Amino acid sequence: MTPPSETQLADAAARLGTALRGIGWQMATAESSTGGLIGHAMTMIPGASDYYRGGVICYSNLAKEVGLGVPHELIAEHGAVSPEVAAAMATGAAHRFSAELGVSVTGIAGPDGGSEAKPVGTHFLGVARPGHPARVKQLLLTHDREGNKAAAAMAAMELALDEVAVASAVH
Repeated sequence: MTPPSETQLADAAARLGTALRGIGWQMATAESSTGGLIGHAMTMIPGASDYYRGGVICYSNLAKEVGLGVPHELIAEHGAVSPEVAAAMATGAAHRFSAELGVSVTGIAGPDGGSEAKPVGTHFLGVARPGHPARVKQLLLTHDREGNKAAAAMAAMELALDEVAVASAVH
């Protein structure tokens, strides 16, 4: 499967923005391996300030700790690329930006940095809403670095869309 293009990322961001606007929610992002690609896609859409509060590019462990409040011990125990850290990042983004939805991505984009336990392309995506447990999805992507980043950003926006749909159905 081919990684998404910038146009496809912008289309996903537009769909997500429409869904967020539809329920009156604000979203914030915490991006490590995607380096701000979700925030870039969200802000390609005119009027995004109606539903996108901002984000933290938390490429380093220190940025995850200081910018999002991810406990140092959590990173030390599970690693920066883990479901636990993805959940804490999403929760931290929602909290820091007073948003109804936090979205996170942490992973190994490549071409190196992987291990047998966590090969290149391993990503964890998180979504969190205040008062609800965070949900995390694992991906194993097989593109080059740029493709892995784009595919992870797209999958995170799709996970966020799913979370908004679940919340909308409850209301």
